[in-house]
Amino acid sequence: MLTDDHRMIQEAVRDFARAEVEPIVAELDNAGAEIPMPLVRKMAELGYFGLIFPTEHGGSGLDTLSMALVTEELSRAWLSVGSVMTRMIITASLIESCGTEEQKRKWLPKLCSGEVLAAAAFTEPDVGSDAAAVKTRAVRKGDRYVVTGEKAWCTFANRAHVLCTLVRTDPDAPKHKGLSLLLVEKEPGDDFVPPKLSGSPIPTIGYKGMNSYNVAFDGYEVPAENLLGGEEGKGFYQLMSTYELARIQTAARAVGVAQAALDAALRYAKEREQFGRPIGDFQAIRHKLAHAATEIEAARQLTRFACLMKQTGKRCDLEAGMAKVFAAEMAERVTSECLQVFGGYGYSREFPAQRYWRDARVFRIFEGTSEIQYEVIAKRLLA
Repeated sequence: MLTDDHRMIQEAVRDFARAEVEPIVAELDNAGAEIPMPLVRKMAELGYFGLIFPTEHGGSGLDTLSMALVTEELSRAWLSVGSVMTRMIITASLIESCGTEEQKRKWLPKLCSGEVLAAAAFTEPDVGSDAAAVKTRAVRKGDRYVVTGEKAWCTFANRAHVLCTLVRTDPDAPKHKGLSLLLVEKEPGDDFVPPKLSGSPIPTIGYKGMNSYNVAFDGYEVPAENLLGGEEGKGFYQLMSTYELARIQTAARAVGVAQAALDAALRYAKEREQFGRPIGDFQAIRHKLAHAATEIEAARQLTRFACLMKQTGKRCDLEAGMAKVFAAEMAERVTSECLQVFGGYGYSREFPAQRYWRDARVFRIFEGTSEIQYEVIAKRLLA
């Protein structure tokens, strides 16, 4: 399935991750610190943010499988690093598929180069899986929209130059049809743009390195030209169109984290001795490792198959949903079992097993919960 070019990309990213990410990840994660901006800039310079976008818009013009390979290798080093590119991929793919020609010219080259960093503001405190129930209002006043409301779980929002924001532009329309997407520009920084735009970080048990924020809009003004596609009422459908890509990329992230956990468990099983021999000699440990390797490879192949389906240009929400839900649940199981291989040390921050376990738990929640994925899959099967 992988070409020589794919393997070259994979090896190059693996070398980058080993040299730039692995030496610093433990210290940063234990301190709850954010990814250093110089590292983000290096990723941008290497073209990770524009992998799948056309060369005429500043991208590399690579395929979906290349994106998955890069994502897996970066996430294998640290989930947060593998997730930085998610922000640009979501916003840029929405602009590429739904934006006006002017919006494509303005935003895509900057997103691909990393000159502009993006974050998504879709979820709200009372709105998660039911995306059509969004309450944040955007009222047109002349050549601007005035935005009021609250968003939740806006990861990377402090460092972003633009928030891709789902808003309600028509409160009288049926809930799916009254939504629009706005490209909300802001200055990067922890202070946001008070008092009309403020943000507060959400404490989390894992997924360190990228803070998630509650964001409050209090009459924040956005140019009307930043309405995605230039037409109101299309936001819900525009958002749904990008979920295939986001879920494939999330499946690749889950594979990367699980593979890292297995790598660590394999090393430990060879080094740790009990009863006079390495614990890898004991069947209980060997079977844990074998099961983990098998599940990881199954998730990897599901993800790559979803990539190939995406590249055909045909609808692939079924394949993307299967890859995402299987990889998410696999990552939780595998990281837990790999932590068990470490025994008591697995629970210690001196070893990385606990980080993989904490990070893996988020996969069943974000980019569509497992329960939502099963609904997507079932609807397609029963259609």
